[in-house]
Amino acid sequence: MRFSKTIIILSILFVFNSLAQKNKTTPSTDVFPTPPETNISLFYIQRSSNSNTVIYDANLTADKKLNPKNPVHTYWIKYNEGGRKQELTNIQRTLAYGLYTKEVATEKESYDGHFLAYRKRKFVVKITPQGEPVALFPINGKMQILKKVFVKVDESGMMPSVVYVELWGKDPATGKEVYEKFKP
Repeated sequence: MRFSKTIIILSILFVFNSLAQKNKTTPSTDVFPTPPETNISLFYIQRSSNSNTVIYDANLTADKKLNPKNPVHTYWIKYNEGGRKQELTNIQRTLAYGLYTKEVATEKESYDGHFLAYRKRKFVVKITPQGEPVALFPINGKMQILKKVFVKVDESGMMPSVVYVELWGKDPATGKEVYEKFKP
């Protein structure tokens, strides 16, 4: 008798836990911390799974030019660990958050590239005539200054999958804010 009560209680707990997981809401991107912006900030990525943030900064040489070997420095801000900075692991750099870049032959201080995990949209990292580093990324079909990326992740299966991606930026000509949401 005691054994069957235990099984019933465990079954009830399992059902409630499953329902709680299904009804779990993803926090709005508004509740995630905003990383501090510096004169070398390009953009950042946040994911629905936690508040840890991947930062993409311009990697400048002493004379304020993009480093030709590695024009973008990518690292974590671990907000769930007190906001400490941490370099990407080799796997994160080569499979998930890393970038491929190559110098544009026809334009000084300009590098074409793509995310290693998503090659469909190409970007450009360059120094503006005002000396400001920017990342231009296609948002709504036009090259815009990318500022923020949010990735909604579904972790219910064996492997996480991307549900949608949101992009925020600004039009380089007008300064107007731009936004796009898409399913990869």
